[in-house]
Amino acid sequence: MNTNIAPNRNTAVNTNTAKHVVSRRFQRGTTMIELTMVLLIAGITAGFALPIVQTTVNKYQLKGAVANATWAIQSTRFQALMEGYPYQVTFSQSASSVSPSYQIASEPTGTSTYSNVGSSVPMSGKPVALGATTVFQFQPNGTVATSPASSAPYTFTISYQGTTETITVSNYGNIDVNP
Repeated sequence: MNTNIAPNRNTAVNTNTAKHVVSRRFQRGTTMIELTMVLLIAGITAGFALPIVQTTVNKYQLKGAVANATWAIQSTRFQALMEGYPYQVTFSQSASSVSPSYQIASEPTGTSTYSNVGSSVPMSGKPVALGATTVFQFQPNGTVATSPASSAPYTFTISYQGTTETITVSNYGNIDVNP
């Protein structure tokens, strides 16, 4: 009996077909339609999210400028109380600067004019707008006045990208911020 039996051609084809089916299953990818749909959904989502993100960033820029202004007011008042002589802080919009700045000055005992303490400090890295140049003068007894003179409470505004916040300072230095 001959044990050398020739392989069946149908068996070989079936084996190759099975290998082809298995290898084809692992070669699947995404179709152009699926890729287009994913990009379309991502684009629509970004279109809705971008204005919300931009508005939030603008609000944070304004809040940062307002926080710098309120800090300058509180710090200047504290210096007047601690040192025992008048201090003032001037908020001004410079023509050469993108952002308004503040300058702290003191009037030590025995002098008749204010002299700058340090250099001018920008309120923000972005082009915020100041309503008007405002000077707050703090006395050693804790009272606040403005120059030019006006009645308390004293207010000034800071704006950025169409949003404005009003800073109100009482005659004893309490600060209130309103949108």
